[in-house]
Amino acid sequence: MPRYFIDLAYKGTLYSGFQVQQNANTIQGEVENAFQTLLRKPVTLIGSSRTDAGVHALQNFFHFDTILPLHEWRGIEGETQFVYKINALLPPDIAIKKIHQMHPEAHARYDAISREYEYRIYKTKNPFLKDTAYYYPFKINVELIHDACAIVKCANNFFAFSKTNTQVNNYTCIVSDSHWQTKKGVHIYHIKANRFLRGMVRLLTATLLQIGRGKITVDDFSLLLNSTSKKCELSVPPQGLFLKEVAYPRDYFNNHKRLKN
Repeated sequence: MPRYFIDLAYKGTLYSGFQVQQNANTIQGEVENAFQTLLRKPVTLIGSSRTDAGVHALQNFFHFDTILPLHEWRGIEGETQFVYKINALLPPDIAIKKIHQMHPEAHARYDAISREYEYRIYKTKNPFLKDTAYYYPFKINVELIHDACAIVKCANNFFAFSKTNTQVNNYTCIVSDSHWQTKKGVHIYHIKANRFLRGMVRLLTATLLQIGRGKITVDDFSLLLNSTSKKCELSVPPQGLFLKEVAYPRDYFNNHKRLKN
């Protein structure tokens, strides 16, 4: 059966995360309902990365299987009508950017080689940022935060920065990028790794802010990164978190048909 990848973006403010839940509005629920309306058959999405309530995605990938020939939904200029029509059924805070036809063994989650997140913080009150960044009106020492960000790239045990009762086999994450940027008055923490634990980015960001305010030292942070028993007790709210990019091996999509708007 043909398999398709969806390249999806969404603003998570009004949703209880991505994954379908009973009596809750979710990204997955909205997309699956739109597909069923258009195809008149149910589909089940498998995601590359789950996002929690209130978290956004600039890019997230999901796959589904269907025997229906989506590649035949083309307009007079050769563009597919499918992406246009499915977007018309979706609410304005969810958008499908592309659909790729893949081989049946392709897997959105297991084939991904990295995920990249960013967390946005602003210190001057701004009503246009309240849903997409964290208002934090405190003075911080950015140089100390830079030092702490560098330590993250040297760590591989993130037990302290995972939610309690997280059901995983190990707490190892290989971080390839961790840096702090200030752009137009907005602080942005960037982090890229092969995998992430639940709550990891928000817990790390909260700790970096504590370092910036002098509440804990960089040495304290280093000890916490090496801990196998102590948990980070501080987190930041979800609205500042974005899943920025999900990466696959080079030329992963090139040998397959792509449907785009």
